[in-house]
Amino acid sequence: MRRVGIFGWGVVAPRSPNIDAFERNLSSSDSWLSAFDGFGPSNFLVGQPEFELGAYKEWIDARFPPTRFQQLERKMGLPTQYAVGAFIQSLAQNPGLEKELQALGSKAHTYIGTGLGDLPTIQKVSLDLYRAQRRWDRFWADPERNPSLRQWMSTHEPLPGMPPPPETVDVALRDEAEDAWWHFWAAQSGALKEYLAELRDIESLSIEGNVESAKLAVIKEKRTRVARLQKKWQSPEPPWNAVSANLLWNIHNGPASQVSMLGKLTGMCFAPVAACSSFGYGLKLAMDAIHRGDARAVVMGMTDPPPNPLTVGGFYNARVSAADGAVSKPLTGLRGTHVAGGAVVWVLGDLEHFTAKGFKPLGAEPIAVGVTADAEHIITPSTEGPTEAIHLAMEAAGVTARDVGTWDLHATATPGDFLEVETMRKVVPESVLITARKGTFGHGMSAGGGWELTAQYLGLARGQLFPTPLTDGELNPQIAGVHRHFVLDTACAAPTGVAGKLSMGVGGINACVLSRAWK
Repeated sequence: MRRVGIFGWGVVAPRSPNIDAFERNLSSSDSWLSAFDGFGPSNFLVGQPEFELGAYKEWIDARFPPTRFQQLERKMGLPTQYAVGAFIQSLAQNPGLEKELQALGSKAHTYIGTGLGDLPTIQKVSLDLYRAQRRWDRFWADPERNPSLRQWMSTHEPLPGMPPPPETVDVALRDEAEDAWWHFWAAQSGALKEYLAELRDIESLSIEGNVESAKLAVIKEKRTRVARLQKKWQSPEPPWNAVSANLLWNIHNGPASQVSMLGKLTGMCFAPVAACSSFGYGLKLAMDAIHRGDARAVVMGMTDPPPNPLTVGGFYNARVSAADGAVSKPLTGLRGTHVAGGAVVWVLGDLEHFTAKGFKPLGAEPIAVGVTADAEHIITPSTEGPTEAIHLAMEAAGVTARDVGTWDLHATATPGDFLEVETMRKVVPESVLITARKGTFGHGMSAGGGWELTAQYLGLARGQLFPTPLTDGELNPQIAGVHRHFVLDTACAAPTGVAGKLSMGVGGINACVLSRAWK
């Protein structure tokens, strides 16, 4: 079977705009978390990625017209921008890697996913639409231009489907009542019906003759007529005009597509999504493609938006997020995790092919990935699912539990930490040295597993395990009763043997990655 190596990698993470900063920061046991200001003052800590797209302008300008950078800046959301930055970083570790990927043609794949999608763009577009809809409905419901409402105001006779007048509703529900009230009366507006009929005539203009030249002429004519229509009615912009096309450019496959275009990679391109196990799943898909010979190289990674009120609030109300203003360390008080954003991208390649061309593998060697589904619960992991993933990885790697020297936990600082350690100890021996890093950089829904693996690999390349925020005496007593060998706030020598990494995603999706140091 073909062996796989990592020939490039890049990171965007809290306090870490690039892979070099990421490695430097790992040498300290400090947490990289900071206060979240998305709600204004609050008690949440988050992993806010450090990033400037401008750092990559020179690289992009050297390969594309100046408008390309402007497009990325204006149209692409932060998850895509993070992925682009991490990809460009990944090409720097091995000179000539960019040209080799291009030369591989359809044998160079791109698998870059996202756990949450571009929620900041979705939030902004949704709010823009909501506000535009309110303005629109209120305009057409105004009694001065709505005879139906004027008539009702003189009779107050109930109409079918009419919501209660806002002033009769409890103050706490007044906003929703106003929305419903204006929306109802806008639909009764004869003036709006006239407006829509005129707009329908404009939109009915179709392309005739030469498609390319006629297309531009029709677009221009429509814009001119619509502008006249707006001037005639003095109405606000229709709500459908408030929805930015950026919503389409930033769907889940956006990061993969943009990376493939910037890298001129013509092979298979898509977005694998498996919640917190996304990076492990993506790694398995990449390794499988290389093993089968479908690909010689795969640009594989994950990217998450910066912490957003939607994600922070969602995590909190799922009862998995800490909110007391202090760092919640895995394996200790189990108060909850911290939302984080950023990206990680690896360039994986057929080891024999790339080393024959003079490229040097990085970090450590991924040897097998086991994946399973619990088929049980949306949040609480089972024992059977993760255990089976571990066994599948060991079987594929041709190793036994006695071969394992170190292990990185999913460990989210929730009660699930205890079950995870208990599950792990049923498989691997007491001598295994454990790391848990979400107290360092927080929980990136899809990128977190990639950060943890990259930290593990960077350490193995040095022959050490980087420190964690965990200090002596902080270990949860019940967890300490199951296993006691954990990496604390001081770096230590990496044990010999296989390195394991388990991720457990929302919906009961598990990925176990086994790796070994290069010899």
